[in-house]
Amino acid sequence: MLDLNNKSILITGGTGSFGKAFTRIILSRYPNVRRLVILSRDEQKHFQMGMDYPEKDYPAIRYFVGDVRDKNRLLRAFEGVDVVIHAAAMKHVHIAEYNPMECVKTNILGAENVINAALSCGVKDVVALSTDKAAAPINLYGATKLASDKLFVAANNIRGNRDVKFSVVRYGNVMGSNGSVMPFFMNKKREGVIPITDPRMTRFNISLDDGVEMVMNALESAWGGEIFVPKIPSYKITDVAEAIAPECKQEIVGIRAGEKLHEEMITASDSLNTWDLGKYYAILPQKPNFDLEDYVKKFNAKRVPDGFSYDSGKNTEWETIASLREQIKIHVDPNFSI
Repeated sequence: MLDLNNKSILITGGTGSFGKAFTRIILSRYPNVRRLVILSRDEQKHFQMGMDYPEKDYPAIRYFVGDVRDKNRLLRAFEGVDVVIHAAAMKHVHIAEYNPMECVKTNILGAENVINAALSCGVKDVVALSTDKAAAPINLYGATKLASDKLFVAANNIRGNRDVKFSVVRYGNVMGSNGSVMPFFMNKKREGVIPITDPRMTRFNISLDDGVEMVMNALESAWGGEIFVPKIPSYKITDVAEAIAPECKQEIVGIRAGEKLHEEMITASDSLNTWDLGKYYAILPQKPNFDLEDYVKKFNAKRVPDGFSYDSGKNTEWETIASLREQIKIHVDPNFSI
């Protein structure tokens, strides 16, 4: 059973939506956590988060201003840290398309800095957050996250005799996170028109809390090199609009640069190395640093069929308009009503 009491934990991008949810759950579940380091380059978000979690009331918290692009700052931040959760990223598709090298510097070079700092400072567990856009990417953001995933998986090959594991969690759109579609539609509702990129569009759906539980699962069960993928429902973008604003006109505005109609989390090419673990899938390295037979026995893992893919448009589990309204009220806005 995972026990993070008396551990020192650091989360990059810790002032973002995921970081705040992770912080809330860690502090409630592990009251004796030794240190929880919130690393982020945004001092204003540090200030705002400090109002919710003041250090005088939460003595384990450290607010550490820093950028994953800065190697030396990471080396200082990672001193004495047991667990690193890497959530920092440039994630807006259209901004990455317009500022490509800034995205590369944060999402790829930043990932390499996190890996090297973890190896240098004796970190025991590293879990990196990925995205469905990293599977068969067609935009720069997805391509940088795919490269990041590859770096974290390969980091297990260079750890030598260090007692450290690197793994990745990959999931879909997070309800209520900064820049996500549900808060966007809720704001647009006031204008009477909901912009729809394409009525055929689908996406995977996960809550912030379920994303945190994925990270907890990786910390507890990773052997090193896995890309964990959750079994989660999809939604149609038109159903989200109908759930939030049934009285509004839906206006088709066209797909933006770098967007897909449907998202994949596991491609057919990945199927050769993908195993069904029950609640999650795991894409394993082609040459894992552990005995595959032992892994299969430990998790009762079953290989997926050749050619298997996990696509939001071909999913077997779907959110309905009613379930979306319920989820929005729970995870996005408790005062939501239509």
